[in-house]
Amino acid sequence: MLYTKDILDEKDKRLRIISKEVTFPLTNKDKETIKKMLKYLHDSQNEELAEKYNLRPGMGLAAVQVGIPKRYFVVTDDLGDGQLDDYILINPKIISNSVEKIYVEAGEGCLSVNRPVEGIIPRYARVTMEAYDMEGRKIHVRAREELAIAMQHELDHLNGILFTDHIDPKNPYKGKDEMRAI
Repeated sequence: MLYTKDILDEKDKRLRIISKEVTFPLTNKDKETIKKMLKYLHDSQNEELAEKYNLRPGMGLAAVQVGIPKRYFVVTDDLGDGQLDDYILINPKIISNSVEKIYVEAGEGCLSVNRPVEGIIPRYARVTMEAYDMEGRKIHVRAREELAIAMQHELDHLNGILFTDHIDPKNPYKGKDEMRAI
């Protein structure tokens, strides 16, 4: 089981590593890591388990955040009524995106950033991601709104980028009027 303490903090230089492409078949260690990452996200969204294990709630987690600089991440989308939709993207890339930009009005969060952060992060409102599943089959995922933001956020991790890097320190709300808040 992963715990909050297992997730690298933003001060850890390993988060700035550009993750390496994954080769198939996946190693047993990678398969196990993916399962643990998904379990963390599921448990973190369950109030009782989150409190019991002191888990910070999260929607996505990249392998590099648990010290594995490989190009994969997981995202759990809350469909409501306790239903979660899981996404496992290996060697992901954005193959198309909307012109429209959006931002999270309440501010983006990150399991590696343990402090409040002021500012907005411009993201595409819709993206199509190309990636591979755990068996090495090519997949395409179309995402919009929150899910699109989560996928762009996790893809940034694979490139050594934190969401805080997108915020202009002199003008943290720069461009706000040119984007839609969600």
